[in-house]
Amino acid sequence: MLKGFKEFIMRGNVVDLAVAVVIGAAFGKIIDAIVKNFINPLVAAIFGQPDLGGVGNFAIGKGEFHIGLILNELLSFLFVAAAIYFFIIFPLNKLAERRKRGEEPAPSDEPLTTDQQLLVEIRDALQRRSS
Repeated sequence: MLKGFKEFIMRGNVVDLAVAVVIGAAFGKIIDAIVKNFINPLVAAIFGQPDLGGVGNFAIGKGEFHIGLILNELLSFLFVAAAIYFFIIFPLNKLAERRKRGEEPAPSDEPLTTDQQLLVEIRDALQRRSS
């Protein structure tokens, strides 16, 4: 039972997913800080309010609708999605296109550090194991 669990955890996709979640959470915090400390002051300069929370609020009966809060979250989401696309997805797609055409990026003339050598060995071992 524990052996099966270990195999499940050691699969590349599970580890990759865990790393992606952690990095995504940290990246989300960075984008939130940019929105709160850069975008919101711009909104305050334009609309006279520190964020969009007070924009478009209305009530029907006892129900209050806060359109501005939805716009705040939508704006944060769009910035996170754009940052992930332009800083991660787009460069990786370009790299994949180069590899497909056989245009690998030129290797650095600097020797690999101990950590880099270890990562190369791990990569090679995983490739041998999967094939």
